[in-house]
Amino acid sequence: MSLSVASEIRDRFLELGVDLAEEEIQKRFQRLTVEFKVPEDEARRSVINYFLRENELERGQYYAGSSDNLVSIGDIKEEGQWVSLKVKVVQLWEASHESIRQTGLVGDGTGTIKFTMFEGHSDRRFEGDAAELEQTPDQIVLEEGRSYMIRSAVTGVWQGRYQLNFNRATTIEEIEEDIIVENPTAEFTGVIVDIQIGSGLIKRCPECNRALSKGSCNEHGRVEGVYDLRIKAVIDDGETTQDVIVNRELTEDLCGITLEEAKDMATEALDHGIVTDAIRRKILARYYTITGRKLDRYILADRIEPMKSSNDAVERLLSQASE
Repeated sequence: MSLSVASEIRDRFLELGVDLAEEEIQKRFQRLTVEFKVPEDEARRSVINYFLRENELERGQYYAGSSDNLVSIGDIKEEGQWVSLKVKVVQLWEASHESIRQTGLVGDGTGTIKFTMFEGHSDRRFEGDAAELEQTPDQIVLEEGRSYMIRSAVTGVWQGRYQLNFNRATTIEEIEEDIIVENPTAEFTGVIVDIQIGSGLIKRCPECNRALSKGSCNEHGRVEGVYDLRIKAVIDDGETTQDVIVNRELTEDLCGITLEEAKDMATEALDHGIVTDAIRRKILARYYTITGRKLDRYILADRIEPMKSSNDAVERLLSQASE
């Protein structure tokens, strides 16, 4: 914890009528991060909660002063802020680690931002100060397309982009208001250089529409999935690459394979991979202009057209992409 953050905590307690020693704040934080190897965000919350209990203050009193005023996603310009905002869940992604309960994108009228809700930590792993670590609220499951009031989320940075972290201090309430999400349109022209895992014939959860992994949904367990077609591709313009997701309708038009035909192919071959191979043969190393909504690192394709340009331009692009 930097001295500026320790000072920030001290200043907030002063507003609540409690004068803390900045050195004591720093000491407790360093013990958690150095001795117990606790991540900084968790250690910060632990320090705050310790002094709240010591001074018989409620958690809501501390966070109310810093996060009651609603902000927009476009207003988030700094990490380590406590914010409240109204958002709609745009996408839910498969968690990349067992410590993550849910992750995905939320949005409002000013843009979208990644969120991460972590699983709770067992207090039994630690003693003393480390046992004060916060846990994520139980029984909270966000759903795509639903709108929520989020209070006391923490802003962070991951891979150079802002994100929201939800912890036990965060309260989440579903609201009736339909939050309109601003999704900027993007256009990208280049060569398709990779067809990623998760392309072709897949199954989705009938409850939440998430892609299944080995027949299971992260939220609903083992389910009878619903077949779908999609493409997850990487397109290269010679200078940068762009991840693209193509839905069933566009996949059918682009590759000339319907969902029913794809199911028949997989059944006959006893292998879903045959569909992915067919897609790869149709579009890999070909040039397209892709237009769609930009969500985080993806373009969700609304339109795909073969690249219209001179042979010289195509050769130049191919040369750049292969370097």
